[in-house]
Amino acid sequence: MSATWRVVIFGKSGCDKCAFLRRRVEALLAEDGWSDFEMAYADVETEEGLAAFCRAECINPNRLPAMLVMERAAAPGGWRPLARSASGPADPAAGVTRLYSYVGLQTDYSKQGGGILSPKAIRSELEEARQCRTAPPADGPA
Repeated sequence: MSATWRVVIFGKSGCDKCAFLRRRVEALLAEDGWSDFEMAYADVETEEGLAAFCRAECINPNRLPAMLVMERAAAPGGWRPLARSASGPADPAAGVTRLYSYVGLQTDYSKQGGGILSPKAIRSELEEARQCRTAPPADGPA
């Protein structure tokens, strides 16, 4: 079975925090119960990664690494950012690292954020993806 959601990690080569986020997401998705997610990595220093970053239109380049949850789009092999539910209270696990329009996180380099996305915040975003699922894609049920 193919995944319902894709977690795209935006980072760059030589970035320890990018590699750290990637390992955290890989470890979470390797746990039981997360087979409906897959991970992809977009290196923003490559043409393909930079194009993916630009298409996301919601991540501050000064706040990498970042992650964006995508859902299947109608086009074969296509993915689109998963829109965040407009209702409900802010998630205390993610705080200011949350993306505004889409389900995802970007790094908070303030003293409080410390430049690391917590496992709790990552898990919270993936759980939100399951909660705010939009209508099934036009190419069939999920």
